[in-house]
Order: sequence, then structure tokens, then C-alpha cells
Amino acid sequence: MTPDKRIDDAAVSIFSLTKRYGEIAAVSDLDLVIKKGEIFGFLGHNGAGKTTTVNMLTTLLAPTCGTARVAGYDVSHQGSEVRKRIGYLPENVQFYANLTARENLMYFAKLSGIGRPEARIEEVLDYLNASDYQNKKMGACSKGMKQRVGIAQAILHKPEVLFLDEPTSGLDPTGVKQLREIILKLNSEMGMTIFMNTHLLSEVAKTCSIIGILSRGRLIYNDSLDETLKRFKDENSLEDIYLSIQEKG
Repeated sequence: MTPDKRIDDAAVSIFSLTKRYGEIAAVSDLDLVIKKGEIFGFLGHNGAGKTTTVNMLTTLLAPTCGTARVAGYDVSHQGSEVRKRIGYLPENVQFYANLTARENLMYFAKLSGIGRPEARIEEVLDYLNASDYQNKKMGACSKGMKQRVGIAQAILHKPEVLFLDEPTSGLDPTGVKQLREIILKLNSEMGMTIFMNTHLLSEVAKTCSIIGILSRGRLIYNDSLDETLKRFKDENSLEDIYLSIQEKG
């Protein structure tokens, strides 16, 4: 795959993307294309390089070499255009604890230059069924509430691509189910392409259309979930498939 190859339906296209820290390669020669409208599940053990990859794709971290385009724009040379078109929910989303959910969202909306922010915040909170705690201070909110407000903040500007870094981390089963429903809703109703780092294989099976597996900074597997299940039909579960691929990788 070469960076000059035209991929008209790509939401994310990555070519030989690499991030090194001295002699250590956190991500090495990553090639990956995610089509518009996909829910991509990015799997890998702790330290595999998943978060480093997302940080490069969201322009938070400069690649050592290689290229990546998100929503058609180069992450290294057109960072401001990329940021206009993406939403990002980090693993540990941070808010001003002494401000309410609505006040936090207003702050971010104004930073993003969103027109009629009051109306947009109302719309997003209603869409995510989060209106009931809009006046609650974030310092008193549960992890699940913070995640929901975090998604609200990430989609205020109607992004084309939504990046989620371990979105279910620390959530109870009810919170995991609710977040899963939100992800599917954003994809089906709003057409968002979703790039999700996760270690919960059960959630991958219920939400993702395509998966990639990263091991020690290298992509060792990438295919649709349907094809993966067909290819490994002798395995009993997605967990067994994942372990089999990891062992071969």
C-alpha cells in the first residue's frame, strides 16, 4: 500500500506509520484503511501501541515517520483540519469538577466555535438521554455519567470520525450496555465512523464490523468480524480466536 493510492471511501488511511522513542518502536510500519461508516475495533494487550496510534491519528502525537490521513486530511501537515472533523473520548476523560455537565459542555462548545451552542448542547444531551444530570457538578458524577458527557463533548461539532480509547474501562455491566447502545446509535443514525480501542472482546463481537490486532507495535491481523468468525470457525469464541492470532503473531 502506498500513500499516493487514492482511497475514495476511506475515513482513516495509514501508511507505514511509526512512532519511536529512541531505539524503542511503540508503533512500527502500521498500514491500515478504515472505510467510512465502519466501527473498527482495535485490539491488543496493554502496551501494544493502541493508545499511541490513536494519539497520532488525533494529532496529539507527531509520528516519527510514515503518513496518516483522517477524513481526508494529513495528520502531520493539516492538523487543524483533522481536529475539525474528529471527536475523541480518552480512557480517563477529564472535566472541571466544580462545573456542571452543561457548563463544561458550554466551555468546550465555545472553544470549538460552535454556533448556537445552547441549542446544540440541548440537542446532544437529549440525544444521549443525559438531560437529567446536565445541572449536576461533574465532581459528583459517576464514571458512567462522565463517559456519557464525554461522548456529548466529543460529538458537539458533529464529527465524521469518533475515536474512543477504552470507552468501557471502569464501567459496570449496565454502563457497558448503555455505552454500546450509544456507539451503535451514533454509527447507524449519524453515520459516524468509529475507531475504538478496547480489550473487551465481548463488546467487539456486539459492536464492531471490522477488527485489527496490534502486538508489540505491529499490526498482526486485520479483517471484518464476519470473515474472522468464518476463518476461525473451529474456535469456540472470539477470545479463542484472539489468542490463536496472538500466538501466531
